[in-house]
Amino acid sequence: MGSGASPTLRFPLILLAIADLAALGMRLWPWQQVGNLPLNGATGFDPAVCLIAYVIVFLWIGQTHDDSTKKALLNGALLGIVAGLFLAAEVALGAQPPAPDISPVQHMRLGLLVAAGILWGIAGIRGSHIAGDTTDGLVASIWSAMTSALMGCGAVLAESYLAAAPAPETLDPWKQYEGLAIGNPATQMLVHSLNSATAFLLFSPLLGAALGLVFSQIAPSRKS
Repeated sequence: MGSGASPTLRFPLILLAIADLAALGMRLWPWQQVGNLPLNGATGFDPAVCLIAYVIVFLWIGQTHDDSTKKALLNGALLGIVAGLFLAAEVALGAQPPAPDISPVQHMRLGLLVAAGILWGIAGIRGSHIAGDTTDGLVASIWSAMTSALMGCGAVLAESYLAAAPAPETLDPWKQYEGLAIGNPATQMLVHSLNSATAFLLFSPLLGAALGLVFSQIAPSRKS
């Protein structure tokens, strides 16, 4: 029997978290000035801490040797990839210039978020059915949500990096953060993107856990 890494997609997810961390580092350069961000730099530190925590969780949970649990996690990761595409599409829609009537766009964004949540719930159902245990269904749902969150976070950072305005004509552009209350649009956009990335990383697993707890009770479980 092979190791637990491949069937649970542990290594690819760790690489994705590291890629997001690298993208975050590029966006926050120069790092010694991160402390100038709002909340004494917490706006920039929070997504980095979340991504490091993701790597630790993937290393810890993904090394399971139980075949049924590995199948549940694999199923959750695959559903999470699809849900992650929905989150990336939601980010792309949110980056569009405001239209005279933005109601349809808002409905589409909400629909994409709901669709992602439904997939996390389905991961809970499938995990419970495959592994024969509602606990495994809950873990599969969280695993699925974390997979999606990494993709959503990556989309936010990529969009922020590509849309970043040219550096202002000053030797220390980071001083712009000192006047955030009346700051320039580029500063506000960066802070918004960091908060969005943190929200994906923090709230997706929590929502996935809640949905997994409910959805894993729906289908009767069976032992593999």
